[in-house]
Amino acid sequence: VAFPKFIGADSGGGSLRGMSDSVVVNVKPGSRKGPLVEVGDEGELTIYVRERAVDGKANDAVTRLLAAHLELPRSRVELISGATSRVKRFRVSR
Repeated sequence: VAFPKFIGADSGGGSLRGMSDSVVVNVKPGSRKGPLVEVGDEGELTIYVRERAVDGKANDAVTRLLAAHLELPRSRVELISGATSRVKRFRVSR
């Protein structure tokens, strides 16, 4: 599993194994490429989902896919900002 960069007050960035607790992802809703998580060279995440950005369906799909990618229960991944944006921030509880 490739780990994304996390952002947190404790560490100023790092990996899942660090002390941080949030991650920023770029979302591509309505994508034929999805469901897919791409991790860039510097740890940035792009998440492709087939669901369209209607009634929170894409947000739910992104949350499920991110939790699966991080091998965590969905209840530990929470959308904290970007509900109507393609750039979203999630809180991840370990």
